[in-house]
Amino acid sequence: MKSSAPHIHGATTYDDLVDWGAQPDSIEGASHSTGRLLFKGPGNSPETGIWVCTPGRWKISVPRDEFCHFVSGRARYTAVTGEVTEVEAGTCVVFPGGYEGEAEVIETIRNIYMLA
Repeated sequence: MKSSAPHIHGATTYDDLVDWGAQPDSIEGASHSTGRLLFKGPGNSPETGIWVCTPGRWKISVPRDEFCHFVSGRARYTAVTGEVTEVEAGTCVVFPGGYEGEAEVIETIRNIYMLA
């Protein structure tokens, strides 16, 4: 039986983040990511943590179901179907595995995420 419960206090403002580099597949701008991994299971599933990203626009392809709770910033996700999802502080979104389109960060976002 596991007795550990990985956790981060103050995740909405936690600032001991790691440089995750430039956002790949850039279309416009130079989005840069930082974050902190909280937990990664066997085979990288599930994976959860904090992700912060600066403004820019890029192609997005979500490999598996991802739950996101945006706690700051503003962004727009446009699916290949044309559906637009606007996010801001307090928005929760589930991107199903296979979701494709474009992500546009308008104001630096902070996202508490979990990939399943």
